[in-house]
Amino acid sequence: MKAAVIESVGRAAVTEVPDPAPGPREVVVEVAACGLCGTDLHILKGEFAPKLPIVPGHEFAGEVVGVGTQVTEVAVGDRVAVDPSLYCHECRYCRDGHNNLCERWAAIGVTTAGGAAQFAVAPVANCVKLPEHVRTQDAALVEPLSCAVRGYDVLRSRLGAHVLIYGSGTMGLMMLELAKRTGAARVDVVDVNPARLETARRLGVSASAATPDELDRPQGWDVVVDATGNAAAIQDGLDRVAKAGTFLQFGVADYATRVTIDPYRVYNQEITITGSMAVLHSFERAAELFANGVLDPGIFISDRIPLERYPEALEQFAAGVGRKIVVVPQGLDGGASPVRRVRER
Repeated sequence: MKAAVIESVGRAAVTEVPDPAPGPREVVVEVAACGLCGTDLHILKGEFAPKLPIVPGHEFAGEVVGVGTQVTEVAVGDRVAVDPSLYCHECRYCRDGHNNLCERWAAIGVTTAGGAAQFAVAPVANCVKLPEHVRTQDAALVEPLSCAVRGYDVLRSRLGAHVLIYGSGTMGLMMLELAKRTGAARVDVVDVNPARLETARRLGVSASAATPDELDRPQGWDVVVDATGNAAAIQDGLDRVAKAGTFLQFGVADYATRVTIDPYRVYNQEITITGSMAVLHSFERAAELFANGVLDPGIFISDRIPLERYPEALEQFAAGVGRKIVVVPQGLDGGASPVRRVRER
């Protein structure tokens, strides 16, 4: 089968790899679409993935085309979105309900072969069936939405909050949509990319600007969310939190990123600084929200690019052009394949 492979630091290619086969409690998914994410860029830089080469892609959905001998929950032909999270369920964090902090944390598309391929393997427990009205290609948005849902779980936001979001890429826009639905009094967005700010305005942002200085709110915001991972944005955001407010580090920063805090201000103004890591008990809720129309895929997905152009898609994403970019595997004729014939490895 064809798959995108991050072969070494700075190098991605599309090549032939062996067809996957399901274990007893696994399924094989014929990938309809796979979203690109900042995590993929980190892997390209040599971060996150424990070893290369790796087939990336942790945001994907598709049709089940092979099932293991102990799978009863789904059948060949079912359409599913896939939670990429892989936990040990044994360490102290898993046993304490913080599976996303698992001491043996792993993920499809990060530590094992992912969805930037014609076919991908996933545990059946990680598959959520899609209702008839949801397009399979659009359902690649469920995984990033589940991360945003986790972010709002961490925030425990109060009704009537004033929210400031740094970044109007896919994740910033998802945080905007959820803020509107969790009772925010207003949601402001800042971004240096005018095209992305225009999308925020289409979605009904309260105000948008290239810098918070243009928004004239000297008292700050109750909730400040960084969805960029950019050091300058994070540093600025920390200074914009109102008294008794919360700063959420939602964007993924490079390992070397450093900012400074004012400990006295944190103490004196009771400011909370927190983070949100990936998915935790939020995938099914995100799938249901998505099915109920919380996001408009026509707005969120800006580009659908053939799998063969994965390296180009990565370059476009790194350049900040577009919103959510998904790669769509090509050349699937729908006929019998080695994957469809294999039941169990």
